[in-house]
Amino acid sequence: MSNHHRSLQSVIEIDRYSEPAFIFDGERVSRAAFKESIDQAAAWLAAHGIDKGDVIAVWLVNRLEWIALLFAAGRIGAIVAAVNTRYRSAEVGHLLRLSGARMLFMEAHFRSIDFAEILAGIDEAEVPDLERLVVIGTGNASARWPCVRFDAFEQSYPAPPAPIEEFDLPVLLYTTSGTTKGPKLVAHSQATLTAHARSVAKALALAPDRHSLLAMLPFCGTFGLTAALAFLAAGVTVHVLDAFEATPALQILQDKRITHSFGSDEMFRRILALTDEPRPFPQALVFGFAAFQPGWREFAAVAEARGLPFFGLYGSSEVQALFSIGRTDVSFADRIECGGWPMSPQAIVRVRNTETGELVEPGVSGELEISAPSRFLGYFHNKQATKDAIMADGFFRTGDIGRLRGDGSFIYETRAGDAMRLGGFLVSPGEIEDELKVCAGVADAQVVAVDLDGQSRCAAFIIPEPDAAPSEPTLVSRLRERLAGYKIPARIFSIDSFPVTDSANGVKIQRARLRNMAMEKIAAERTAPR
Repeated sequence: MSNHHRSLQSVIEIDRYSEPAFIFDGERVSRAAFKESIDQAAAWLAAHGIDKGDVIAVWLVNRLEWIALLFAAGRIGAIVAAVNTRYRSAEVGHLLRLSGARMLFMEAHFRSIDFAEILAGIDEAEVPDLERLVVIGTGNASARWPCVRFDAFEQSYPAPPAPIEEFDLPVLLYTTSGTTKGPKLVAHSQATLTAHARSVAKALALAPDRHSLLAMLPFCGTFGLTAALAFLAAGVTVHVLDAFEATPALQILQDKRITHSFGSDEMFRRILALTDEPRPFPQALVFGFAAFQPGWREFAAVAEARGLPFFGLYGSSEVQALFSIGRTDVSFADRIECGGWPMSPQAIVRVRNTETGELVEPGVSGELEISAPSRFLGYFHNKQATKDAIMADGFFRTGDIGRLRGDGSFIYETRAGDAMRLGGFLVSPGEIEDELKVCAGVADAQVVAVDLDGQSRCAAFIIPEPDAAPSEPTLVSRLRERLAGYKIPARIFSIDSFPVTDSANGVKIQRARLRNMAMEKIAAERTAPR
């Protein structure tokens, strides 16, 4: 493979296909038009002082500007830090500070999200590298930072320098919580992104004359962006939702006869609930899903009976989404398991006993370790975390528990450590605990995951300061100003002390006991007479 084929630009150079690259809200964007938008965005960045190694933060919903900025950054050697639109001030501030972003590309408003109001909760001293805001569309952003409009598609700017030829440099930063308190930044290069995109396109045998994708996941995460890049690399048209809503998703799936889509089990539940048709998607071929909610196996069986072909997946920010998938030539029960067969023939998955440190045989559970072309470069500005995660032989320690099967596939079983899966995202309890601990009247806090009516939520326990116990509504209100909605605890309980266990390694909080306490308290409240 030539060096150029390791660049993002090479992904779209499939001129023999006439299909559009994207369809945004009904507007067709041809491959030629997309190439032009990349050139325009690169010229804009260069004209505004963005150079090789500079970081720009992109805080946008799924729109042409988002993906054009990524490709443009790759062209000039800049880096995109992807910002989740569900983030609030604490999370946005943390990402800006950690990435050292010079510019923040943002929406002024989107539906109920007031981006300017969220920015108002960030102390300028927290983000010393941020020089200016760049607004997409019209509207006010903030009076505290210089602000410009992104007019690259309307105004002409001088051509940028010749494209860089170094494709192993960072070009994209995803956020991932894992088991750390603050999200880390996962760095990918053009080479890791394009290699995986081509692997997925080949493994799924994608063809532009037969297939189409509904992209309903956000580009700011690997689940959404990986799929878009893979289908783009195959010349397949990508129909894009700016943000997920079940009703427009259903309409596009049916009207455009979409063959492929990827999402969480909850997203597909909401779509299927809108139609009474026994088999609403006769054209569907591969609907890959991540199982985030209890009862997903039962739901998958219902969906299968209605002609929705579910395939289990595995992925992470570090090895990218769609790392592996179930196969059509196995039983339904095997096909829907989280895990499957790696998309890349060069990928290797092994399992290590977490107690002995020895590699184990198929059928024995342990920590999954992965070597693959899709593996990340490391954690941005965090050498120690990178050293801890990437072994001497190049394998990534996933922190996930699973087991190999004898046929070359594997099964993901659970997340190791304390990380919680909330709203489809991995969240560290420490993120929420830290925000609670700075609230007036809170001496200490612990957060655990709970299952409420089939939904993964979290519950919090606080130890209040003497004579200064804050009310639950006050704490919830404060957290809503600082954190994404899916991180807000369903309940916050005040207790005198946390249950602990003394051991040779120190005193450990009994998180399992806290989880049981939360469920017992919630159940008692529901059954109490009113």
